[in-house]
Amino acid sequence: MIQKYVYGMPFETEAVIVDVEIGNGNPSYGMVNLENGFSFTYRLAKEDVVYGLGEANRGINKRGGCYISDCTDNPHHTEDVRSLYAAHNFIIVAGTQNFGLFIDYPSRIIFDIGDTRADTLKITCEQADLYLYVIEGDTPYEIVKQFRKQIGRSYIPPKFAFGFGQSRWGYRTKEDYREVADGYRRNHIPMDMIYMDIDYMQDFKDFTLNEEHFSEFPEFVQEMKEQNIRLIPIIDAGVKIENGYPVYEEGIKNRYFCQQEDGKEFVAAVWPGYTHFPDVLNPEARQWFGDYYQLLTDQGIEGFWNDMNEPAIFYTPEGIKKVSEKMVEYLKNREEKPSTWEVRNELLGLANSQTDYESFYHQVGGQRIRHDKVHNLFGYNMTRAAGEAFDRIEPNKRFLIFSRSSYIGMHRYGGIWTGDNKSWWSHILLNLKMLPSLNMCGFLYVGADLGGFGADTTRDLLLRWLALGVFTPLMRNHSAIGTRAQECFRFEQVEDFRHVIQVRYRLLPYLYSEYMKAALEDDMYFKPLAFVYPKDTHAPLVEDQLMLGNEIMIAPVYIQNARGRYVYLPEEMKFVKFLPDGMIYEEILSAGHHYVDIELDEVPLFIRQGKCIPVAEIAEHVEALDTVHMTVIGYLGAEYLLYEDDGIHKDYDNPKNWRTVK
Repeated sequence: MIQKYVYGMPFETEAVIVDVEIGNGNPSYGMVNLENGFSFTYRLAKEDVVYGLGEANRGINKRGGCYISDCTDNPHHTEDVRSLYAAHNFIIVAGTQNFGLFIDYPSRIIFDIGDTRADTLKITCEQADLYLYVIEGDTPYEIVKQFRKQIGRSYIPPKFAFGFGQSRWGYRTKEDYREVADGYRRNHIPMDMIYMDIDYMQDFKDFTLNEEHFSEFPEFVQEMKEQNIRLIPIIDAGVKIENGYPVYEEGIKNRYFCQQEDGKEFVAAVWPGYTHFPDVLNPEARQWFGDYYQLLTDQGIEGFWNDMNEPAIFYTPEGIKKVSEKMVEYLKNREEKPSTWEVRNELLGLANSQTDYESFYHQVGGQRIRHDKVHNLFGYNMTRAAGEAFDRIEPNKRFLIFSRSSYIGMHRYGGIWTGDNKSWWSHILLNLKMLPSLNMCGFLYVGADLGGFGADTTRDLLLRWLALGVFTPLMRNHSAIGTRAQECFRFEQVEDFRHVIQVRYRLLPYLYSEYMKAALEDDMYFKPLAFVYPKDTHAPLVEDQLMLGNEIMIAPVYIQNARGRYVYLPEEMKFVKFLPDGMIYEEILSAGHHYVDIELDEVPLFIRQGKCIPVAEIAEHVEALDTVHMTVIGYLGAEYLLYEDDGIHKDYDNPKNWRTVK
């Protein structure tokens, strides 16, 4: 059962798309206080577990931490960081009572989940203008499925998007892309996509191509497609201020950019220098910006990734002026000059300043809305602009689109990657723990920068992370300029990388089927063990193993120099390893605790009792997969329901897409 409580005058985010009965008074769980903004307080029992929050730090069980929904461009994902790139305000309390909460509030909101007081959940925000949805169910899994039906079907990408992709900030010329394509194809490492970071643009301007390096772009796109490789360009949030640049001039003419209080366009610096932000909360401006994606789809592009859309701000003219004045004051020879720390803090405060977010406005329904009041909706609506445009460009075709920043509701238009992580072993584990929480909030097409974006990766770190990435819908190796080159073919014993990525393609018929089942049934692709084994008292304690689909459990290695790991099996399972010689190792293990050996060049998984999965032969790209002649592994006598469509169009509900394999 779901009930909706209305406080004040909420902003319509369109996160929930199904009408929900409005409750009287306050919810039966917890205590609501409206004296100073909004607060919800609930006393947690000792055994209560708190799930949710999508892309958030720390564990699957969010208890013991403080989390702030305030979309933030912060590449330093250490344990003390409270805000990441997304705002996913859905939680579940599971234990003495089972209930879910979705707080539909597009500004800064704090979830203190046993941080200030170990026994207290407290949710607070500055203004009492929100919708509070309360969801009751017998189990947390049932609560998730109810919530998912209220927020709409998750985005479904084209099938090629389930292949492996290579990315790096720093590919500048056609030759750079050709080198990457050749490195993978020559070494027979499967790949379907190469991502184009900001250097493909002319002076970092959206919807442009570098005139020197990317002339005759449609021919180059076709050249890559002839090798079964798609190019996937980035689109940033800021539009460069430059006369003669059509996107800028049209936006100025039609007042499609965010404005300051005085009616002038808001100015902020990002990669192109000074820019304006398209007012993607304004439907007319959103359509205008979305239509520009056709400049690239007309040249053969079939996918994009949206970035810098928190929106990130490097600095503003006002911020520079303030810091300059402080610096001049510091340099003056007088006793009461600012301290070094004051100057340092001013400089550090230039980027993503709250003052800047409070200084510009959106036009929504004839009203001016200050940005900080709807801050968490920008990335959502930028990706919505693209998704809606694709429906106009080619209504029955699927395009790849994913974003850095998001809010619940964006899951209907695109996927996400989890932002600028580091080449740290701890970030493999963080990647793993985010996956089921993201699924709870509707985001199924998700993945992390495998190998780490910032810092220098190592051979063993990349191999272990790829072995997790084998199972994530978005499987992309991505790294930052100035870091060690981490394309798989650049390491010694390249056959190990070839094998791990080949396993992805061998499992792809199964992974794609389970993704489609989750999307079409408003279900989860990744689940915590406790969701599948609700009566197992040990299952809620396991945070480094996940159930995937309906047949398998994954348990990746995430510790350097480890030769294996401990696992907990809630029931008898078949332990499977894909070995580098192409063979598949299978061993039945009883319920309980086990230590299993897993070498760097092996990919493990566990098949549930009585289940089986299909395995294809090796292929170097998705279109080469042979799904007719497949092997079935698992328990004898089991059958598997396979979903298979053309991977391009939206004929999702055709009964011909289903068949049984055994």
